[in-house]
Amino acid sequence: MTDTSPHGDPSNARRAVLGMGAGGLVVLAASACGSESSSPTSAGAGASSGSSAGGTRVRKDQVPEGGGVLLSAEKVVVTQPTAGQFKAFSAICTHQGCPVDSVAKTIGCSCHGSQFAIADGAVVQGPATQPLPAKTATVDGDFVTVT
Repeated sequence: MTDTSPHGDPSNARRAVLGMGAGGLVVLAASACGSESSSPTSAGAGASSGSSAGGTRVRKDQVPEGGGVLLSAEKVVVTQPTAGQFKAFSAICTHQGCPVDSVAKTIGCSCHGSQFAIADGAVVQGPATQPLPAKTATVDGDFVTVT
């Protein structure tokens, strides 16, 4: 008698292992996308931030005017569109959930090329069709706290 279950056929077992291996590569590739950016605007490149029960904090002087800073670990972008005006947004692209990876005159996602405005998170360039979700940015002394 021949076992017809997927577990009894060695070729099915090989396919299952290969399928798992390919899935593992996808997970590995996806996790590589979430690594710290080498961009000068990432927290890993000189900006210090911290999280506490009160939210995520970053020093005001680390958020460039007309640009911003990406806090990768906290999945937050803090911008300063004009002098003294601080904004904060989710660092997760609304197109397909990739982490954004650059902040300059716009907030950029290199997965598919979406760009968002630093003033309000609005889509500047698709394929994203929804803005980045806004977070609350509160200035307290030398720090911006994001909640």
